[in-house]
Amino acid sequence: MTGVPPKAARIESDEAFDLHALACIVSVAASESGALAERTGLSEADLSALFSSFLVCGGIDADSDVVATEMADAEEVELIRDILLAHVVPGSEKGRWFAAMIARRALEPNHLWEDLGLRNRGELTRLMARHFGSLAARNDKNMRWKRFIYRLMCENDGFVMCATPVCTNCADYNSCFGAEEGTSRLSEDPASPASRV
Repeated sequence: MTGVPPKAARIESDEAFDLHALACIVSVAASESGALAERTGLSEADLSALFSSFLVCGGIDADSDVVATEMADAEEVELIRDILLAHVVPGSEKGRWFAAMIARRALEPNHLWEDLGLRNRGELTRLMARHFGSLAARNDKNMRWKRFIYRLMCENDGFVMCATPVCTNCADYNSCFGAEEGTSRLSEDPASPASRV
């Protein structure tokens, strides 16, 4: 959608990085079944605005059949989105889009950076620091992003997710802080249309 494969994207500038991240998220969502708006977490109006403002879309059908999100999932997405929106850079439309997209993609089973179609965890950390700076600053121990967000969600609801008060003493330490190895979902099949953003 940007005309280059994700691994070749030049992301030195903040604007180029944002374009890369938006294209990755839309591309990975488009590779899945269901309505693109639902898979990205955006409203049809926001998805249309995103396409007209930033992305050159070839071969992506934004009007695919709608697959309803289950109510429990919709509530979970809303809770995550609200956490992100509380930390978004004021007045940032892209930040609002990213909040919705990250919240929806957090429901997927892989590492969050993988389900956003990003190349590595470092790109997710850059995205969080750029658009949700105060939240990124709170993750000062470099916890995995999905775990960190869900931990905040639980704390906001008055629950304690952790069995021990000190992370390093916890049996689940590697689940929260271990290495996040993997391959970008957009590089899995180089012949696939979704592998070119």
